Amino acid sequence: MTQLKRTARNSEASLCTPDAIADSLLARYRDLVDDWDAFAAALGRALPTCVWANPTRITPEALGLLLAEDGIESVPQPNLPRALSLAPGVKTGQRWWYCAGLAHAQESVSQLPALLLDLKPGQRVLDMCAAPGGKTAQIAFGLDNRGTLVANDIAYARIKALQGNLDRLGVVNVTTTCRDAANWPTASGQFDRILVDAPCSSEGTLRRNPSLLARLDLSNAQRLGPRQRGLLRKAVQRCRPGGRILYSTCTFAPEENELVVADILAEFPGMLRLLPVSVPGWIASPGIRVWEGRELSPELGRCLRFWPHHNDSGGFFIAVLEKDASAPAEPEPVLAPMDTADSAEWLAGLSFKFGLSDDYWSAYRVNRQTRRGLHLMAADHAPPAQPPAAGSGLFFHRTNARPPKPTTGGAMLFGRDVGQFILDLSRPQRDAYLRRETFAPTPEQWASCTPGQVMVRYRGHILGIAVMHRSGVIESQFPSRWSAGLAAASAVSDVSDKEDAGG
Repeated sequence: MTQLKRTARNSEASLCTPDAIADSLLARYRDLVDDWDAFAAALGRALPTCVWANPTRITPEALGLLLAEDGIESVPQPNLPRALSLAPGVKTGQRWWYCAGLAHAQESVSQLPALLLDLKPGQRVLDMCAAPGGKTAQIAFGLDNRGTLVANDIAYARIKALQGNLDRLGVVNVTTTCRDAANWPTASGQFDRILVDAPCSSEGTLRRNPSLLARLDLSNAQRLGPRQRGLLRKAVQRCRPGGRILYSTCTFAPEENELVVADILAEFPGMLRLLPVSVPGWIASPGIRVWEGRELSPELGRCLRFWPHHNDSGGFFIAVLEKDASAPAEPEPVLAPMDTADSAEWLAGLSFKFGLSDDYWSAYRVNRQTRRGLHLMAADHAPPAQPPAAGSGLFFHRTNARPPKPTTGGAMLFGRDVGQFILDLSRPQRDAYLRRETFAPTPEQWASCTPGQVMVRYRGHILGIAVMHRSGVIESQFPSRWSAGLAAASAVSDVSDKEDAGG
């Protein structure tokens, strides 16, 4: 890190002093917090980094060993499955194990919604405000990377970031959509589980964004409240009878938390109930029942408030609602059509090239969504026709290239099963590959593969596709958007390890 960056970071951290917090909008929560001094002190400390191990690729124990080899100390989080806690300021986005999709960085408290959704394979799930995708990926793996998860966001640019994370992690049971979820179409059908991780005023992210303190304004909470009600209202309508809705924010404001939930409960009398929930190993305060003269139902105490000083985390709010099983059910949705006309020929070519078994692709649905190539989906993935998909599954084989080639996300997914045309890289070669450089093979590597496309692997983990040229060099095909033009794979300017406000 440059001296300029260190100075800027230290200057930002100094913004959240106890006096500054006491003089800010946060002072109105003084009576809600059990220990104001501890709360203010926690907001002035940098937030620990947290990563979780991709359950389809690596165990937390093995990930911890890779981190140690990179000089990163990690501590398993017993209260978060597959999660490791790292020191504050550790940047993950261009570490080789992150690029290979072995891990995802996600703030610890934001990992809780997926745990409380009570996920089971076979459920149909909607994530209404999904980008940048940490919670979406958790849900996908909670469904065993099977079935149907629809991940929506209102901004197309955020959908691209979401899809990039899903591709890197090898998620094949997600369809992404781009629309205002408050106007989600009835034609999509009903869902067993719905996550509403609502856009909010983000007060709980101050440990990551200290400069936000000076911009806190009550009008933000008042402005966002109607939008949050609209999202939660639509979630109730789209939830199946007996289904579960989780509403969450990363703010302390009751106007965006308990008051939103209370108003929606009042709109649907007898149709919803707040579930009493808890997270073992986590300290949570109950939802408030009185705010600025308004008395709320005792039921609101079943909401959970996570304060920064209790769990060394950001601030977070969670409410889990269950829809009455006797509520009217709706017909199943019309499903999106699939174009599978030319997939068999392309799959046969991939199987022949890389030594895959004849029935290898039977575990997936393969279809063409664009002229660029083929997408790979879980065999039982069944997205609705409405709203139109931005993408379904993982774009895994680029057929409009000459010659055709697997994408990096595709290579990471099926490359672990190939029987030929695979190269094991040394550490210097690994770094050169992730920098998108051309490098020389060893004599042994040159003898092991014929010129053309090859899978490249480091420590048993697929990194992607390279081209071995007849001239005697290996050309990296690692995506520029993942490489980010860094000088070394271990350089740690982070581009991917943040959960956006409400994301």
